[in-house]
Amino acid sequence: MEAVRDLFQIMTRRFGFLNKNCCSAGGVELSLVQSHILYEIDRQHKPSIQQVADALGTDITTFSRQIQSLIKLNLVKKTPDPEDRRVYILSLTTEGMYVATTIDEQMNAYLSEIFSQMNEFERETVIRSIKFLNEAMAKSNQCCTPIVE
Repeated sequence: MEAVRDLFQIMTRRFGFLNKNCCSAGGVELSLVQSHILYEIDRQHKPSIQQVADALGTDITTFSRQIQSLIKLNLVKKTPDPEDRRVYILSLTTEGMYVATTIDEQMNAYLSEIFSQMNEFERETVIRSIKFLNEAMAKSNQCCTPIVE
């Protein structure tokens, strides 16, 4: 069996997950975490801070610092929930929507280019395999935490 870890290490590098900045849009350089935060805020449509932190599996303290940096970049707005003033709702600013859309278009173009090098059967096999892998990872007791041996 091929060294599976080697395959994941290579894929991680090729996706740029180790880069300090993952993407650039509208003159703004974003880290991978910041890009994921924008994606989740856009996808969930006006979620609470806790909902986005939970979706990303991030502790709230680290997450709050990331939110503050996105607010300073004028990409995210944080407003108190009218029903519960202790809860803050996140939304994208106009500039934040532009940046999130641009990153989404860049990622879709990159994935399209990758998949264009495969035939239909290979594309479907890869996508189905990624779905199976995501489902298996969700069932793992060690999901999202480093394995300690």
